Amino acid sequence: MKMKRYNIAVSGLNAIDSPGPGISVIRALRDSKKFDVRIIGLSYETLEPGIYMHELVDKTYQIPLPSAGMEVLLMRLKYIHAEEKLDLIIPNFDAELFNFIKLTEKLKTDFGIQTFLPTLEQFEARHKVNLFEFGETHQIKVPKSKTIFTSKEISSLHYHFSYPLVVKGKFYDASIVYTIEQAYAAFNKISAKWGLPIIIQEFVSGQEVNVTAIGDGKGNTIGAVPMRKQYITDKGKAWSGISIDDDKLLKMTSKLIRSTKWRGGMELEIVKTDEGEYYLLEINPRFPAWVYLAVGCGQNHPEALVRMAMGEELKPFKKYDSGKLFIRYSYDMIVNLKEFETISTLGEL
Repeated sequence: MKMKRYNIAVSGLNAIDSPGPGISVIRALRDSKKFDVRIIGLSYETLEPGIYMHELVDKTYQIPLPSAGMEVLLMRLKYIHAEEKLDLIIPNFDAELFNFIKLTEKLKTDFGIQTFLPTLEQFEARHKVNLFEFGETHQIKVPKSKTIFTSKEISSLHYHFSYPLVVKGKFYDASIVYTIEQAYAAFNKISAKWGLPIIIQEFVSGQEVNVTAIGDGKGNTIGAVPMRKQYITDKGKAWSGISIDDDKLLKMTSKLIRSTKWRGGMELEIVKTDEGEYYLLEINPRFPAWVYLAVGCGQNHPEALVRMAMGEELKPFKKYDSGKLFIRYSYDMIVNLKEFETISTLGEL
């Protein structure tokens, strides 16, 4: 029996030292035994490595930065769809999700392009600036936090926090700071890159654990795989990790998905203290860059997302393998200058 073939657009092709999830998602899709794929890469910069990984990405188109707005994005997607007849789009960056979520219905009704994303309400509720209130609503421990808009507010932080504390950007980046001088430096660095506001969060000491999961939008957890970071880069990214058997983490994930009726992929970033308490640090509203570990453990979350986006009813994965490691590595690709010039001038390759 011939498998279905889907044309799927995937963003997050920046497989660098702070990688996007795109390449891991694509690898998972190509491993599927349920369907075949033609992969259309969506890039923002001409040096994103995924553009040139032709064994994984069949064709790449540049799309406008999220700051350009929905209408500009829609015009570009309309052109790409005319060329590629897209069945599904899987966006993988936090910063781009707002536009894609707002365009969900239009993409579906006007072009027949499916997505499987959280609702705007779900997306906003788990935002870093709202996370403490989110934790109170869903009875999950979250470190105390405060949102600030100017560097002048740093001088009064000692009334609310004790050092060290964590300075976070609204989309990405976080720095642990030990002095007020370091707090000023982190504020200026992160706000210059990601804008305001900046989130100040109580520092919780412990072991970093993460969960990649997927919900069906009805309160059911279709899959969840927890892992413990083994090696962390200076950017705070896991360069290696191991899948773990942690029933408390799985129950926490299922509780959150059930109470929010989460739709789509997600990553939970958690600290487990020496006393065995779990504190939720972040909810990323998409698959993590290490999602391919879940595939190696027996749960193909990107495949499940595609099947649900295409209308299938899925039963939850029943198990996964613990004790499996992912180890990230880098290597040099040799790329023809002609290819770089093509994507730079024509916006597609």
